[in-house]
Amino acid sequence: MIDLKKHIHDSANGLDYTLVNDHYLPNLTVAAPAEHPTGRWGRLHKMYLKEQHPIRYNQLLLSGELGGYLAKLDKQTEEQLALTIRQMQEAEGVTEALKAADQLEWVRRMNNIRNRAEEIVYNEIVYK
Repeated sequence: MIDLKKHIHDSANGLDYTLVNDHYLPNLTVAAPAEHPTGRWGRLHKMYLKEQHPIRYNQLLLSGELGGYLAKLDKQTEEQLALTIRQMQEAEGVTEALKAADQLEWVRRMNNIRNRAEEIVYNEIVYK
């Protein structure tokens, strides 16, 4: 019977191997994923990718790019939402003067603007 070493190093490819039963298996480790805060829009897009585009989702996940991709999308969506709300406010004349004169009307119109702006970013960024 041949006495095999428990651990070996292959200098040709730089990998270390461990003897398991009668086979050498590479010592592979997964790098810890970088922490990327993902907000509401990133989580929604992640669910959308899982359900509608599983191949793209798995590619991002296995390459370690998913967290960064979702964080970037989340930030982009927040910026687009804020811009869209500001533009709609200006176009519809929802100002601080209206807020001072009639708070309930201002709240009603701002809620309407926010809901429409969210629908726009859902369709243009999150579910695309």
